[in-house]
Amino acid sequence: MKQLFLVGLLPVFVLLSAVVASAQGAGQGGGSQLEQATFAGGCFWCMEHPFDELPGVTGVTVGYTGGTTRNPSYEEVSAGGTGHAESVQMTFDPARISYEKLLEVFWHNIDPTTRDRQFCDVGHQYRSAIFYQGETQRRQALASKAALEKLPKFKGGIVTEIVPAGVFYPAEEYHQHYYRKNPLRYKFYRYNCGRDQRLRELWGEGQ
Repeated sequence: MKQLFLVGLLPVFVLLSAVVASAQGAGQGGGSQLEQATFAGGCFWCMEHPFDELPGVTGVTVGYTGGTTRNPSYEEVSAGGTGHAESVQMTFDPARISYEKLLEVFWHNIDPTTRDRQFCDVGHQYRSAIFYQGETQRRQALASKAALEKLPKFKGGIVTEIVPAGVFYPAEEYHQHYYRKNPLRYKFYRYNCGRDQRLRELWGEGQ
């Protein structure tokens, strides 16, 4: 009788094991495919920080994209001769955070009304841009821009580029996570550049 009882329980144990394994797989992301997003919004130190701590964003790299020079240096890009923009590229899990949410964070950290400039940084290398990867990102980026343009303060005044993503070159190591490595200098720069003051004007006190 004891043997028959144990044999009868065997299918139950197998079923429970399968359920637990499935739940563990879902908790670890379920094998969801990571995606990339690339934005430019002036100084890449300041654009990295807002994305770096978002749940679902698995990594943020600062660098250069949108230009023609291969493997550009910071000195070359900041001089304005390469066509690149200071940018951030991130990997994210679309099961945990949507591209639309990343777009919302992007818009709320730039001034979309200024061409070839962000706050105190002037030049084409400091332009604001969305570098879309694929048709879905392109449509979502255009829709988010169109929604903002319906607001009176932005009507007809958004100059942010929406262009296909190209080669992204990571910046030098000392630029990566600068806000962590040099917190006092980072805060001093943001304040002196007028970034937070202008963001509050555009987007409200929550900035």
